[in-house]
Amino acid sequence: MKKADIVEFYRRLAEANPHPETELEYRNPYTLVVAVALSAQATDIGVNKATRALFAKVDTPQKMLELGEEGLKQHIKTIGLFNTKAKNVIALSQMLVDDYGGEVPEDRAALERLPGVGRKTANVVLNTAFGQETFAVDTHIFRVCNRIGLAKGKTVLAVELKLDKATPAPFRLHAHHWLILHGRYICKARRPECWRCPVEDLCAYRPKTPAPVARNGKAAAA
Repeated sequence: MKKADIVEFYRRLAEANPHPETELEYRNPYTLVVAVALSAQATDIGVNKATRALFAKVDTPQKMLELGEEGLKQHIKTIGLFNTKAKNVIALSQMLVDDYGGEVPEDRAALERLPGVGRKTANVVLNTAFGQETFAVDTHIFRVCNRIGLAKGKTVLAVELKLDKATPAPFRLHAHHWLILHGRYICKARRPECWRCPVEDLCAYRPKTPAPVARNGKAAAA
């Protein structure tokens, strides 16, 4: 994708959604770390349902330790891999208390030391909680960047690095949110909804997906 097209691509997404936000519910940097860690191989909707009651009473690492692993499991048992995730959340909470005074560090390397926290989770926290220009590449962003030609790569890290290089100011802060939402609701995995895509003419994907046809033979409404 050409530089001018990239600028126009982001401009349109920004125009449609000037202030994009994560769909995960959280109260502070710590609960964001927990929510993102729980969201691996799970939907944001499912995580939010499980964490609303949890975060109402547990919003610090110390409170999580007081709740304990078994108590945490009772809150998140509807989430996939909840046993492993509960163990990791307790372990990362203990590390935050022991090594960081209960505060979430604003450093990628430090975040990646936490159990259950990988580069993607660290990037989400740095961007969403601390306003850093990071690019958290999940399955949606990986697919969208390769499909449209914005940042092609065979690995998540390759896409992240190319995306970092290709994304200009002033779009860098919100870029990963725009891309996630675009992939989640328009540029879907099985059937991208090209007929209602605001950047369809800038996209390298071929052939474009036509609008579904209703029984009366007319194109269905978007």
